[in-house]
This record gives sequence, C-alpha cells and structure tokens, in this order.
Amino acid sequence: MTAPVHRYTTTCSWSGSTAVGYAAYDRTHAAAADPADTALALSSDPAFGGDPARLNPEQLVVLAASSCQLLSFLAVAARARLDVRDYRDEATATMPEDDKPVRLTEIVLHPHIVLAAGPSEERVRHLVEVAHRECFIANSLATPVRVEPTVEFVG
Repeated sequence: MTAPVHRYTTTCSWSGSTAVGYAAYDRTHAAAADPADTALALSSDPAFGGDPARLNPEQLVVLAASSCQLLSFLAVAARARLDVRDYRDEATATMPEDDKPVRLTEIVLHPHIVLAAGPSEERVRHLVEVAHRECFIANSLATPVRVEPTVEFVG
C-alpha cells in the first residue's frame, strides 16, 4: 500500500498597471486556497512599496512556520496525554538585504506554553523538539527554523 500524497492548490491574482513605474504601482493582490472560504488581501513588505495594513508573503511564511509548530506540538502533547492550556507564539524572522540572494535567513519561534501541572519541564521541552522534527513546514523550508520555548505550569 502506498502512502497518500497530499496536494495543495492556491490562487493569487492581481490587476492594475505597472506603467506608472516601480515606485507607484499597487502591490495589493488576492490569495485563496480552496476549499477554504476565506481569501486574503495581501501586499508586499512596506520596504518594497507595499501597504503596511496588509499581510505580505514574508509574514505568511513566518505565520506558516509558527502555526505548524503549534499544531504539531498540540498533537504530540495530546498523544502524550499532556494537558496544554494555552500556547502563544511571537515568531520573528530576519531578512538582510545585503546577504544575496535576499531571503529569510532565520525564523525563530518563541512559544509560551502553559500546561496543567504534572509533566516535568524537561519532558515538555523534549516534546517541543519532537513536534519541531514533525513540523511539515519547518521540514519544507531551506531557512532554518529555531524554537525557543518558555514553559509554565498552572495548578
């Protein structure tokens, strides 16, 4: 029996005119991923002429890494019978323009994980590492993804 192959399809669309030159054309575009009902209105990073009120592709990559780690950790924790009560991540990424080709050179996830008392912090940190190894997005990126968790227990 062969393992299933998952396929993902997205659409991006833009219309307007670039005849006004690089500095003036509108970077706003739409993105969707069937079968999800929600479409996104995106732009480029404001440093490249984009609308700061809209998400940009670089932020989406960081969000994808953060979301995948969250989902992977919750799955690992649930299988280990840990009671996770809250998980909040403030992820960061670095993209230096003087390091060619310009790219995200590092993504750092900073999850703050709150759990019911019971497991040791060492066990939780081990499961964070397991989740990181199982994270589909981190495994798909050439950019290194680092996870620096803080762990808190509540009674």
